[in-house]
Amino acid sequence: MNRVPRGAPWIQIDLTALTHNLAVVRRHARTARVMAVVKADAYGHGLLAVARTLAAHADALAVARLDEALRLRAGGIQTPVAVLEGVFDADSLQLAAQLGLELVVHDSFQVDLLEQTALTGRLRIWLKVDTGMGRLGVDPAHAGALWRRLMDCPAVEAPVGWMTHLAHAQRGVCRETDRQLECFSIACDGHPGPRNMANSAGILAWPASHGDWVRPGIMLYGVSPFSGEQGADIGLRPVMSLRSELVSVKPLGRGARVGYGGHWQADRDTRLGVVAAGYGDGYPRTLPSGTPVSVNGRAVPLVGRVSMDLLTVDLGPTSDDRVGAPVVLWGNGGPAVETLATALGTIGYELLCRVTPRVRRVAGGHDDACAAQAPVGAPMIGHPAERCG
Repeated sequence: MNRVPRGAPWIQIDLTALTHNLAVVRRHARTARVMAVVKADAYGHGLLAVARTLAAHADALAVARLDEALRLRAGGIQTPVAVLEGVFDADSLQLAAQLGLELVVHDSFQVDLLEQTALTGRLRIWLKVDTGMGRLGVDPAHAGALWRRLMDCPAVEAPVGWMTHLAHAQRGVCRETDRQLECFSIACDGHPGPRNMANSAGILAWPASHGDWVRPGIMLYGVSPFSGEQGADIGLRPVMSLRSELVSVKPLGRGARVGYGGHWQADRDTRLGVVAAGYGDGYPRTLPSGTPVSVNGRAVPLVGRVSMDLLTVDLGPTSDDRVGAPVVLWGNGGPAVETLATALGTIGYELLCRVTPRVRRVAGGHDDACAAQAPVGAPMIGHPAERCG
């Protein structure tokens, strides 16, 4: 099937917004090279479609795991690709070398592996230092010795790069971030090689973290990394819009209950809209009544419990909305994904990544996103089973 059906949700991927957001990254970190993070299916947006767009503008791409890098190479992407978790056995190391991947080394056993494995070529390596995240990374006290071993290793291309990850990069005064940057500087002192520190929050709020490379993730997709702030507040544009349509409109009398358990009750005569989207598509079941939903360009409240395939909205007693009316659940023309995340006590990252494979994704720009509600015949980004790549 090569078209988006009626009566089902779909995802609009605005690739012009993606390149716009990358331009925002470059305005904030003018002298740094950009390693664009496309892990986790490009934060739910579709790995290959996003990577093909970014490859023309970024200096490198980054993924979490080797299999993601293999998909990029199989998809014809030859841009430098860094694997942030590195690899864990000799066969994977050989494969990474054959494909020209860059590897992050975050544990001494990975240094051992490089020393013990004979490779036909050399690998570009980033040594990751745990400066306070408490997750992946070598002890700063041992970083210098491990760096020297890597530099002496025949399998490694010089110079070895330096990397860390900021755990507290919020706006304003942050002693933890200051300590991380100081720790990283001490660990690297006297050792050449590019420095790679800043995630999205570091890019936006901590110029001292920019170094030689920056690693934007969530900001590429139009979402702010800061609590209480939306992407639009910092000049970003949403790349993903979750869209659907009304599949039923019906009168609802005062006192009538809606949804499983009847938890919502109409306090007046009104009109109820039924939207083709539910938790089976990745729209969270736990969103409360009152969450904004855009119908025909205006905000109306979610009412009742979200079910697997459907959700309901209060259209208002004087509404003239009809079946087929366009609905935006988040993104361009609707509520920001950060608004929904705040209502759930989570972060926008999670909502973007939890959209399910049955939701079709359609590539286009801002004008395309606004042009049609049910783009029958519009090109999809890959097959739904591939989730855009």
